[in-house]
Amino acid sequence: MTHKIGEMFMLGFRTPEIPEWLHSFASEFGLGGVILFDYDVTIKKYERNIFDKAQVKKLCKEIHALPSRPLIYVDQEGGKVRRLKDKYGFAPLPSAKQMGTMSKADRLAALKPAYAEMKGVGIDVNLAPVIDLDFNPTGPDIGSAERSFSADAKVVEECVKQIAEVANANGIQLCLKHFPGTGAARANPHDDLMDLSKYTSDDQVNIFRTLLPMVPMALFSHGLVNQWEKNTPVCLSKYAVNMFRGWNPDAVVLTDDLQMQGVQKLMNTETACVRALEAGADVILLGHNMLDEQAKSVQFARKVANAVESDPRCRANFEASLKRIQKMKAAAQHEHRLLHSPASSAKSG
Repeated sequence: MTHKIGEMFMLGFRTPEIPEWLHSFASEFGLGGVILFDYDVTIKKYERNIFDKAQVKKLCKEIHALPSRPLIYVDQEGGKVRRLKDKYGFAPLPSAKQMGTMSKADRLAALKPAYAEMKGVGIDVNLAPVIDLDFNPTGPDIGSAERSFSADAKVVEECVKQIAEVANANGIQLCLKHFPGTGAARANPHDDLMDLSKYTSDDQVNIFRTLLPMVPMALFSHGLVNQWEKNTPVCLSKYAVNMFRGWNPDAVVLTDDLQMQGVQKLMNTETACVRALEAGADVILLGHNMLDEQAKSVQFARKVANAVESDPRCRANFEASLKRIQKMKAAAQHEHRLLHSPASSAKSG
């Protein structure tokens, strides 16, 4: 069973083609997913995975051909957080804040081409929508980047409903983020610890619970909620995952990137990977962008595999996660077959 441990990992890499280490990783462990970026933080340049539509489509096809057919993830929220940009030939997509003020018709007109393009190049999962309420418009990670639809939960729900309809029509899976809501945060988890203990409200948490039937996947933040589990990022918290599982036992839980400083200031990546497994997270995200630890990926996978082999609780978590991940992959493969069916080809022609 542990030869499938790679199914729990979503990995990033730093080149326009698949590197040899990723081929080796997928062959040895399988691979759950790959995340694509256009900007490389290490060299501070827009030279990474995304250059133009044709190149992205070719890359996605090659990723899907890897052992265990990894899912392909991208952050295409809109506005500043948009990996598939106009300059690479993709359709524009307004920020969440802009979408929150648009009419339904205008919002639909912006969403349709963006999601059709994602499907066309081979994206499986968009790591959106952000449902953090805009409690701090000057906040360093959400408010100032216009990543929130609104401080009004009804506006957020209306936007998510419309995005989900367009995504479903195009066979793109979505992921709510960032549980339990980071809109009031005073720190940016990319750079520092983010304490949400004073800012985690029932109103914000309940939005996740309300929208989970519509989007049964969520990315857990690096926020600390000490009344839940002291000095533990939510993405590594058994308490937080158990709360979430109580709402929907089949919902998929992703960690935010464990190489961000919101985790790294507390523990190293290897420890964080095992802690994610112990907490019950399904997908361990290592973008290799905040930190370049590509060469250690095999080491991290073996450490998680050792925990599965030695701890019955970890083994149970892994087996449950594997079922959820395989269900996601089956849905993505079904959509891929529909896209490339003769009927679909004739329709598009």
